[in-house]
Amino acid sequence: MNASKLRELTPHELEAKAFELRGELFNARVKKATGQLENNALLRKLRRDVARVQTVMRQKREAGR
Repeated sequence: MNASKLRELTPHELEAKAFELRGELFNARVKKATGQLENNALLRKLRRDVARVQTVMRQKREAGR
């Protein structure tokens, strides 16, 4: 996920995206624990995507002040 694309989203859409990514990350962690996850790099990608969304959300909150 690209940060420039995230900046185009509304705060409500960002919240929904963060919720969706956290769910995907949880599912990937469960799969890793049970040995079903084939792509271990997916965990890193999802963690970074969640952080990226949270960063854009914080930037938008501070810009609105």
